[in-house]
Amino acid sequence: MGYYLIIGISMLVSWLVSSRLKSKFEYYSNVYLRNGLSGKEIAEKMLRDNGIHDVQVISVPGQLTDHYNPADKTVNLSEGVYMQRNAAAAAVAAHECGHAVQHAVGYSMLQLRSKLVPAVQISSNLMQFVLIGGLVIMGATRTVQDPNGNTLVLAIGVIMFAITTLFAFITLPVEYDASNRAMKWLKDSGTVTAEEFVGVKDSLTWAARTYVVAAIGSLVQLLYWASLLLGGRRN
Repeated sequence: MGYYLIIGISMLVSWLVSSRLKSKFEYYSNVYLRNGLSGKEIAEKMLRDNGIHDVQVISVPGQLTDHYNPADKTVNLSEGVYMQRNAAAAAVAAHECGHAVQHAVGYSMLQLRSKLVPAVQISSNLMQFVLIGGLVIMGATRTVQDPNGNTLVLAIGVIMFAITTLFAFITLPVEYDASNRAMKWLKDSGTVTAEEFVGVKDSLTWAARTYVVAAIGSLVQLLYWASLLLGGRRN
């Protein structure tokens, strides 16, 4: 029950923050830029100003599906950003270009995050099965002489969870740095006015909070599983 309570609270907080982000995005989507630039044009301008000429800006379907792909060097902007000419689109487009700048300058945290991706993919796909299997094995192997049972499989599951949690926390400086690069460029280049910059900053602040919630939620779950491993019991 303890685990399901943790999951429930994490999902609720995540939903609240995500809902707030969507409402902010919708609100600032109605704050139109005086310069008339689209998200695509802002992204291309930021890339040029940073001396990046080998990254392509493309459109992808969906909402808030924006991302930078270092593998093929593409800034992928969602339909609500690519051709839109508002503060929200400017914020998202510049943020994703912030990742492209990180890639170009060899930002250390982005490099570390990229190195962890293979391990995270494996851990994410298997850890729930390993954790549950570990609990079953631990319970089935308990004896009077060994009240904890065999905890090896559960320990492997906890290590997998730790990898995904580490990834979530490494993601935080990567996302905040990309936002800071975006805001600095938008302000210094005069791409947005002071009034428009307020919307840009607010949008990126709420976007960053979704990553904070995810990281904290992952840490709380990790501590729960670790407590089961160390205590040799179910909650």
